[in-house]
Amino acid sequence: MEQTRIAVCGDIPLSRAGLVTYLDAQSGFAVLPDGRLHEAQVIVVSAERLTTGVVARLREAARKIGVPVVLLVDELSEAELLLAVECRVVTVLPLRSVTAELLARSVQVAVAGGGMMPPKLLGDLVRHVRHLRQEPSGPYGLGAAGLTPREIDVLRLLAEGFDTGDIASKLCYSERTVKKVVSAVTRRFDLRNRPHAVAFALRAGVI
Repeated sequence: MEQTRIAVCGDIPLSRAGLVTYLDAQSGFAVLPDGRLHEAQVIVVSAERLTTGVVARLREAARKIGVPVVLLVDELSEAELLLAVECRVVTVLPLRSVTAELLARSVQVAVAGGGMMPPKLLGDLVRHVRHLRQEPSGPYGLGAAGLTPREIDVLRLLAEGFDTGDIASKLCYSERTVKKVVSAVTRRFDLRNRPHAVAFALRAGVI
């Protein structure tokens, strides 16, 4: 079975070493050595705060590699959360209390195209984007006319924190159909990931 290639980055040496140990112990994962970031399928980043330096590295990785990011951080403000999403962060976990099981699951979810965020952070994201929605135009100058009712239903449930299986059950779709709907939206509107798609729909005023 092909292993999931993971790059681990961080400003805290002991924290980074612990994350590598966690991930190495999981079957199906391969932690890449330094210098092979370009081969990663997912990036795990640890930081006490989302500093300017961390953001710069996230932006560079998003531009050059374009893979999902799992962020482990102690504190994250509402504005920093939106910035993180723009840098392809799909999952935010507590740096000091994350478990090996939660970290492994978050990596699997990220590679599958999903994301995980604590309810409070998701609420912060929704409130922040609703505020941005008051601006005259939506992201990239696009409106909501291009979203179908099915796409809006899926994005609304994503915004409420449901995963692919839950959405499929609620809408009586297959999980494959749900994934195809999300993929179609992200491709058509040049969005980075699921949280970015939710942000777009919120700002457009359809959910």
